[in-house]
Amino acid sequence: MADAAYELYYWPEIQGRGEFVRLALEEAGADYVDVGRLPRSKGGGVDAILKVLRGDLIVLAQTAAILHFLGPRLGLVPRDTAAWLWAHQLQLTLTDLVAEAHDTHHPISAELYYEQQKKEALLAARHFRKERIPKFLGYFERVIERGGGPWALGAEFSYVDLSLFQVMEALTYAFPRMMKAIKPRLRWPRAVSEAVRQRPRIAAYLASPRRVPFNTEGVFRHYPELDADVAAPRKRRAAGGKARRTRRRPRRAS
Repeated sequence: MADAAYELYYWPEIQGRGEFVRLALEEAGADYVDVGRLPRSKGGGVDAILKVLRGDLIVLAQTAAILHFLGPRLGLVPRDTAAWLWAHQLQLTLTDLVAEAHDTHHPISAELYYEQQKKEALLAARHFRKERIPKFLGYFERVIERGGGPWALGAEFSYVDLSLFQVMEALTYAFPRMMKAIKPRLRWPRAVSEAVRQRPRIAAYLASPRRVPFNTEGVFRHYPELDADVAAPRKRRAAGGKARRTRRRPRRAS
C-alpha cells in the first residue's frame, strides 16, 4: 500500500458514513487512500476492513470525531474554539439524523434483514417522514438563516456544509417524494447543497468513479413503500356531481 497522509477504512461498495469523510478529503485535495477500495494484492479490500474491526490497527473512529480532528488540519473549519465546537455540535446533529434514517429500514435490529422487519419499518418511516425530517432540516434552515448564510457557520465554509450536502442528496435518494414536497420550505439547506455541488473539487469527485452510487446496501436506502407524498385532502363521494350527505336517523329508545 502506497504511503499517504491519510488512510480511510470503510466498506468498498457503499457510500455509508464514510462518505462524509471522503467529501472532506476530496474538498481539501488531501493526500489519502481509500483502503477498502484497493485490491487485496495492495493490502486493501474487505480483509483490510475486518482487520480494523478486530482491533489489529489503532484508528480514529466515528464520523463526527474524524471530522472534528480533520477539520482544522484540512482548513475546513475556522480556527477559533467557539466556531470549531459549533461545527462539531452541528455535525453531531447530522449524525443523529443519519442514525434515524438508517433505523427507518432497520427499526428492530441491524442484524435482521429488512424483509424481517418490514411492518415495523413502514411505521418507523412514516414517523421519520412526517416528524423527523421536517424537524432536522427545519433546524438547519433556522441555523443558517440566523447566521446570515451562505453557509452553516455563516460566512465561513466548513465540513458541516459538505455533510449537509450529503444528507440532502441521501434523503432525496431515499425519500424522493417526501423531499419534493418539503423542498419549498428548505431555502437555505437547498442553497448550501447546490453551492457545494458546484465547488470544483466536489464537482470533479461527483463526476468520477470514486463516487459510488447510492444503493440499497447502504445507510440510506430507497424502498418505494417507505416513501410517500404529502397526504391529499380527502374527497367526499359524489353523486351527480354533488357531494352526497347521509342523514342519520335518531336512535329509538328501547
